[in-house]
Parts: sequence; structure tokens; C-alpha cells
Amino acid sequence: MTRIVFLDRETIGPTVNLNRPHSDHEWVCYNATSEDQVVERLKGARVAITNKVPLRRATLEQLPDLEFITVAATGYDVVDVQACAELGISVSNVRGYAVNTVPEHTMALILALRRSLVGYRQDVIDGQWQASGQFCFFNHPIRDLKGAKIGIIGAGVLGKSVARLAEGFGMIPLYAEHKGKSGMGELYTPFDEMLETADIITLHAPLTEETRNVIGLPEFRKMKRKPLIINTGRGGLVNEADLVTALDEGLIAGAGFDVLTKEPPQADNPLMTILDRPNFILTPHVAWASEEAMQALWQQVVDSIDAFVEGEPVRTVVHAERCGVA
Repeated sequence: MTRIVFLDRETIGPTVNLNRPHSDHEWVCYNATSEDQVVERLKGARVAITNKVPLRRATLEQLPDLEFITVAATGYDVVDVQACAELGISVSNVRGYAVNTVPEHTMALILALRRSLVGYRQDVIDGQWQASGQFCFFNHPIRDLKGAKIGIIGAGVLGKSVARLAEGFGMIPLYAEHKGKSGMGELYTPFDEMLETADIITLHAPLTEETRNVIGLPEFRKMKRKPLIINTGRGGLVNEADLVTALDEGLIAGAGFDVLTKEPPQADNPLMTILDRPNFILTPHVAWASEEAMQALWQQVVDSIDAFVEGEPVRTVVHAERCGVA
């Protein structure tokens, strides 16, 4: 019987139906797991499910029964994949489940900021409209989307889905070349040209050493159009302290973030100091979390386990030779 341990169930919404794999198994589920609990909880487990619980080499070396890790997310940086390859542990992730939810959340942030919805809502709450004596109240900028250029950093499934939605509003997508590179083809706009010409910049790239702080103060200073900055990709793609400076200096029109370098945020995170500004929106890493997307994500997790047990693993980032029916 395959022992399956889910380390952090609370990272998946409570309304998601956690249907189980078809194969004969023992199911163990924890709401949350700290790093010092991982070894004890995974003893004897053949399959581990993690979303945000790190599985590093020192831990993995203490788990001789572990053969398969399925990450309940697209990003798998919580797993030491090199150690897994050396130890014969297969690893899979989930893919494509957020093709609607993240782009829709991105557009929601764009619309809210472009039309100053946060500021106007607060004005009504504060009674400023009521006190104005006019049928309408002009206290924040309002801009249409039609004709605006949207710079997209990351031309994968999510970036292209955002482009399709943007085109529906009459916007002009610009896929940015990788920073510091050129000659990527006709689809792409040189990175600096994108910075200079975009009215909105949205990030959908993975976090790597090459993309960390891909936008910082030098990039903000090149933004001639004073764009909106939207990050529903990964915390760390934008330097957070530099973002506050860019807002303070009027280098950008506003920002909408769903991801941070450390989550949940600590009190000293620079973005915690600007939460009350009408041109900044921070949401708690929920762009991915529509009901439909979370259920689709979970089904991929279950399908990955079934495929592994049957000896035909899918969506692998590490394919170990010993995978298959025990």
C-alpha cells in the first residue's frame, strides 16, 4: 500500500474537493508543516504532496522510502531537484491550471488602477463626494485602456492569455525580450524599448537568478510613459523598496501586486508603508485561486500520483529510474 502524505493542506482553498488517487493507498493529511516536522511526518511515505513546504537535500537524505514528490503549484523551487535526481526521487508539478484566473486577476488590477476605483471608493466612504455639491467628483485620474501599450514580461501561457484579454480592450501587447538579450525574434520588443513605450507593464516570468529584480530603480527611471506596474507572477521580480521610491518620485502611475518576496509580509516590507495610497493595490497571493483553478490544480495532483503508481509519470521535472509500481 502506498503511503501518501500531504504536508500543507491549508494552502488549497477549503471548498476544494480533495478527491483521492485511485490506487490502493494510505492517506495522511496535515493542515500545515514546519521544516522541523517534515522528516518525522514523511517517514515511511512513498509519495509526498507539498505546495510551499521546502524539501531540501538534508531532509530528503533521511527519507529512503520517498520515491515521488508532487508539487501542488507550477513553481517547484521549494524542492531540491538536483538532490532528488541523485536520490532517485521523481518530481512533478502542475501546469496550465491558472490560464484564466491569473490573467483575469491581472486585468482586474489594471482596470481598478487605470480608473482609480480604489481612490473613488474611499472618497465616497469618507464623504468627499457627498460634500462636493456636484453630481460627479474629480479627485483621481481616469484613463481608457483602448490604444494603451501593455508590456508583458514573460511570453508563456499566462503572458499570452493576458495579451488576448488586453487585445479585447483594444490594447497593444508588447512582449519584452529578456533583459540584456536581443535577437529573440519578431514577436519580441527590446526590453528597454518596452520600458520606454509601455503604458502598463505586467510580469509573468518565473523567479530565477536572471529575473530577480528584473525591474529596479534603473528600469523605473527609463519608463517615459509613467506606466502601471502589475506583478501577479513572482515576488522578487520587482525590487519592492525601489517600487516605493518610483511611486514617491512619480516615475510610475501606480502598482498592483499579488505576490511578495516573503509571504505573508513582514512589518518591515516597504510595501506595507503604502497600503493606504489610492494608486497601490496589494492582494494576498490569490490571483491563482479561483474555485475552478484550484479544483483543476488538485485534479492534476491526483492524476500525477496515479500516473506515477502506474509507472508512467506525467509533468515531471525530475524523472527517476525507479518510478513505477512497487
